[in-house]
Amino acid sequence: MPSSEALVPAAHAPARQRRKDARPAELLDAALALFVENGFALTRAEEVAARAGVSKGTLYLYYASKEELLKAVIRERLSAEIEAGAEQLERYAGPTAELMRQVLIPWWQRLLDSPTSGVFKLVITEVRNFPDIAEFYAREVIEPGTRLIARILERGIARGEFRAVDVPTAVHSLVLPMIMLCLHKHTLSACGCAPRGIEPARFIRDHVELMLQGLLVQPPPAAERRR
Repeated sequence: MPSSEALVPAAHAPARQRRKDARPAELLDAALALFVENGFALTRAEEVAARAGVSKGTLYLYYASKEELLKAVIRERLSAEIEAGAEQLERYAGPTAELMRQVLIPWWQRLLDSPTSGVFKLVITEVRNFPDIAEFYAREVIEPGTRLIARILERGIARGEFRAVDVPTAVHSLVLPMIMLCLHKHTLSACGCAPRGIEPARFIRDHVELMLQGLLVQPPPAAERRR
């Protein structure tokens, strides 16, 4: 006969068990916040544990080192989103311009609205001193992210919807202003010096639309169509 514990529904599982299940996410949240606030090199593992409300020993049960914590942040908060975008591309059958809107606009809005946007600051300021983290970031974020956006662009070109642009240049043109927006959030904006006249959510939408205006194949003028 099943034990009484086995009969407890998941929704009514003991608080201790729910707490244990939530710990990896809590540790990642605490690590990211401290890494962005203090820098990766200056943050100590015990500070991460204290911020998450656990012992240092408990932290090491989940993550073997501070470097593994940062890798987990990158994997869970950035790599997973890129993988979801790649799956969306595989399923999508409509116009490529709409695909680009559906993939890029929500992704950058979610990223900018979350603490994960601070990862870009970390990468730019810290990874030169941590080559293993730099290689991991390139493998987990830069390479798959670049491939995803390139595939969207190549899809539009192959279908005759986009002009035959230089794809690597177009990828960087799409991505780099968004990264700068995230950097502003965690540098100048954090000091009360936000760029004037920029509303982040609107900037993201307008930037994608501006890029699409340069990518889309324009129909010929009416006079040419009548020839």
